[in-house]
Amino acid sequence: MATARICVLLLVLSATLAEDLKLKHKTSREPVRLFTEEELSRYDGGEEGQPIYMAIKGVVFDVTKGREFYGRDAPYNALVGKDCTRAVAKMSLDPADLTPDTTGLSEDQLESLESVFEETYKTKYPIVGYTASRILTEDGSPDKDFRPEDQPLFQSKDEF
Repeated sequence: MATARICVLLLVLSATLAEDLKLKHKTSREPVRLFTEEELSRYDGGEEGQPIYMAIKGVVFDVTKGREFYGRDAPYNALVGKDCTRAVAKMSLDPADLTPDTTGLSEDQLESLESVFEETYKTKYPIVGYTASRILTEDGSPDKDFRPEDQPLFQSKDEF
């Protein structure tokens, strides 16, 4: 009798833990893609029925389910269709901050960026790809520091 109760308890706990893991690591239904700035800009919430994408730290998230925040005329629409790493770090909607450049950010801003990236975006929104600037250098050659195995939810079998 006690063994049966323990088994039921273990089943409930394992189901709860499995559900928690699903919530913490949203997977995309699509293969990982590489986005140029121009391509990413097409997913700015301006076209009805089109997904809404935004990038932070070169990781492109599908934020469509947050349309009320990111869609056309929504409060955070300025962040979508681009890599807005600096704006997220500074909690800013200033057009000058809508860039992936982190030069000159304070330690507190960098910590805030990492926290929001890990605890909000990676847990809430599916990753659909990476920005070309994360993988390629300015001249278009491969970035030698980019390691696919270190990227969130990236598997070498995924296609760009």
